[in-house]
Amino acid sequence: MEDDVLTTLKILIIGESGVGKSSLLLRFTDDTFDPELAATIGVDFKVKTLTIDGNRAKLAIWDTAGQERFRTLTPSYYRGAQGVILVYDVTRRDTFAKLDNWLNELETYCTRNDLVKMLVGNKIDKEGHELDRSEGLKFARKHSMLFIEASAKTRDGVQCAFEELVEKILQTPGLWESEGRGGVRLAEDEDVAPGSCGGYCSLV
Repeated sequence: MEDDVLTTLKILIIGESGVGKSSLLLRFTDDTFDPELAATIGVDFKVKTLTIDGNRAKLAIWDTAGQERFRTLTPSYYRGAQGVILVYDVTRRDTFAKLDNWLNELETYCTRNDLVKMLVGNKIDKEGHELDRSEGLKFARKHSMLFIEASAKTRDGVQCAFEELVEKILQTPGLWESEGRGGVRLAEDEDVAPGSCGGYCSLV
């Protein structure tokens, strides 16, 4: 591990097929957007280093296929994750309705009870929204998740989603200290809500 990297974090991106999981990941890691991006086969994986309040964290981000036929990959995919981004498409109510299924899977396979969860309503750039922000926020509050609306196409909310998730993980030392340097402590108070993204992100 590099001397200036505080810890390495395992982040998952989950949700139904076609909600834009891979597009969010590519926008965050490579700042690119491909409207013709093919469906993920199995699991994709990218690494990016992020600096939050002077602390550098290396993110190992796992992007999974939403299709049912790839579910055999599930247990190893979830193991050891410290954070998860749960994605739905604001123009497809059916992807929102399936969120409970994804949360149940998370509870079944995840090895940490205190992992940080971020709900992302993606594709806000598109016409024909079937869900408004209040519905996403209500669901996130019910399940103790962070919440943000985003667009991989226009960049809106993407960087913020990852930054807020990582910031919250770093404010929960039990999640990462055993993975990195046990003696490192952060200066920030755990109860202070991060504000690096203005009004984009709701802490619930």
